[in-house]
Amino acid sequence: QVQLVESGGGLVQAGGSLRLSCTASGRTVTSYVMGWFRQAPGKEREFVAAIWWSGGITYYADSVKGRFTISRDNAKNTVYLQMNSLKPEDAAVYYCAAGTRGRRPDEFDYWGQGTQVTVSS
Repeated sequence: QVQLVESGGGLVQAGGSLRLSCTASGRTVTSYVMGWFRQAPGKEREFVAAIWWSGGITYYADSVKGRFTISRDNAKNTVYLQMNSLKPEDAAVYYCAAGTRGRRPDEFDYWGQGTQVTVSS
């Protein structure tokens, strides 16, 4: 089992920045891909960004490329999502997840509880 705990959400004005953190515990995650997803009210959960724990390869949704950066700290077992130039449409509950491949929610096995990001216009 892998436990994931997110933090760092909050309220920010449009154009502002937030950094989300996701700390993993339990089973080793070094063979996993770590992803961030988000879900706004009435919408499906969507992929935001992911990073391979081993090797650090990253990939992003087109909607956040150039604004969001995913990174990891191996020593802290923590993955970060730096979000810059936030837009009202970025507002959602953000979830951290661990899986073995892909960018679809059903390809990820473990999920955090989510952290709310609110962007005021």
